[in-house]
Amino acid sequence: MADYFSPTVIQPPIPRADMTALERLLLTVLFDVDPVGNALYLHAACGPRDHITVPAAALRAAFAASAGVASTAAHYIGERIDLGSDEIDVELDLSGTSWEFILQDIVRRSATLRYLTAVTSFTCSKMRPDGFGGMAVLITADAIKGKSTSDILEEFLAEEDAGAGRGHPEGEG
Repeated sequence: MADYFSPTVIQPPIPRADMTALERLLLTVLFDVDPVGNALYLHAACGPRDHITVPAAALRAAFAASAGVASTAAHYIGERIDLGSDEIDVELDLSGTSWEFILQDIVRRSATLRYLTAVTSFTCSKMRPDGFGGMAVLITADAIKGKSTSDILEEFLAEEDAGAGRGHPEGEG
């Protein structure tokens, strides 16, 4: 069996003050976190998590502390979780949304961040043809743009094929 990994880093570190309490709670469970002064450096050695468990009391407190701030995180949690239940822990499936949208909300509100970047490598425990590559994502207030290494290679091949009509048939060099 092959294991697939997607180590990811988010740059630059995000000022704590730019995140709502709910965003901070979710991001610090989705990612591994290192404090950098008054900011948080987000990274994930195996890839960002999308199925997480958080203490219900912490989730309720973070949700309440974030009231009045429009955010993807608050909307997603508010629609799906019964915050009045007496559960001790809440299991969250965040595969229906994306951490990129949470980060975009932070950039939109930030007085200091113009953008965030996410760089991911795709690796595999076996030498599988689909197990390697990478991706870069630029997150601004207005857009989330990304390209994978496959996208870049397709562009290179299209440029090569278009260049003076000298495309090489498959197998010729």
